[in-house]
Amino acid sequence: MDTTEGSNPTEKDAVADIKPEESDNPLIQSVLQDLVDLDKDYMELELDNENYKKKLDEVKVLQKKCLSGIAHQRYRIKKINEALKAIPNPSTEDKKHMTEAQNRMTKRKNTFRDFEDHLPHKNGIYLNIILGQVNISLLNKEDKYLYKQDYERFKLTLSYIQLGLSMILVFANYIVNFTSLRWADSVLHFLLVWYYCTLTIREQILIVNGSRIKGWWLLHHFVSTACSAITLIWPDGYSYQSFRTQYGWFILYIAFVQVLQYYYQRGCLYRLKCLGQRHDMDITVEGFMSWMFKGLAFLLPFLSFAYFFQLYNAIKLYHLYQDPRCTEWQVPVLSIIHLVLFLGNMTTTLKVLKQKFTEDMRNKKKFYKNKYRFNNKQKVL
Repeated sequence: MDTTEGSNPTEKDAVADIKPEESDNPLIQSVLQDLVDLDKDYMELELDNENYKKKLDEVKVLQKKCLSGIAHQRYRIKKINEALKAIPNPSTEDKKHMTEAQNRMTKRKNTFRDFEDHLPHKNGIYLNIILGQVNISLLNKEDKYLYKQDYERFKLTLSYIQLGLSMILVFANYIVNFTSLRWADSVLHFLLVWYYCTLTIREQILIVNGSRIKGWWLLHHFVSTACSAITLIWPDGYSYQSFRTQYGWFILYIAFVQVLQYYYQRGCLYRLKCLGQRHDMDITVEGFMSWMFKGLAFLLPFLSFAYFFQLYNAIKLYHLYQDPRCTEWQVPVLSIIHLVLFLGNMTTTLKVLKQKFTEDMRNKKKFYKNKYRFNNKQKVL
């Protein structure tokens, strides 16, 4: 600020030289004095704005320089790795140096992620299609965390709304006949379409800003969007009315599980982040992850029931498709989608369980091996 003011003595003097016009009316004189003070503040604001724009240009230049430097480092590391692999018949001493070099390069690559957390990222195909070439990188850790928290609040709020609407439609149907009110179901289905579409966009923005969402849990919301959209355009008829109540119970249960997951996963993630075992941008998911074993294994029965509910939906829809009174194409397509959701959720969960149990067995073997080795050394001594 001092540099800017020193380099603009004319503007500074102009600010100091501004004096109010004189008036016999004390009220008018007070207003004129306020205007003079406001003009002084405005001229200082102009100087600050010019300085801000210069700093922005400097930041953009540094960003490009850092991104170019990281790309160059990765290219050189790749070439060095290729050169190491091409060394024929290395000696024991050479292998030692090669291992040391590879460890140094691995450590160097790990630091690039920390550098890139404060640099702009490319949006990816999905965000480019929806948002265009808009830069959605959040370069401040606080801004990233606030956006992640807003994402979590959005999921929780919409889960409560889904829970309330589905509860009204399901339980009120036993009191009042809602079968003729197809529009009431459409409101809920439209809400689900908008909810899952918004989640896919927000999750892509979170990925750009460092969240580690990947695999099935990322694809899951795209499939759910298609499922909700097809249900929304499903014509009212025999097949729809036959499946309506069951699907209402399904939405109600899924919303309940989402609320349950949010509260318990949030507590677990907070504890693991404090211990340094999870990343700051990790989010709650609609499934089972390896870190959930630490106090959240009780969620597994609720999730398993939800997955088998999806299988039951697929079977029910398949039987409806076999009925001669069913003429809508939505029925077989929804049956396939629910089956895909069941297979994806169950396969991913079983894979996580297998990976966790394998890791636990490996750790136990290592523990007992070291324990008995230490005991044997004591006996020898």
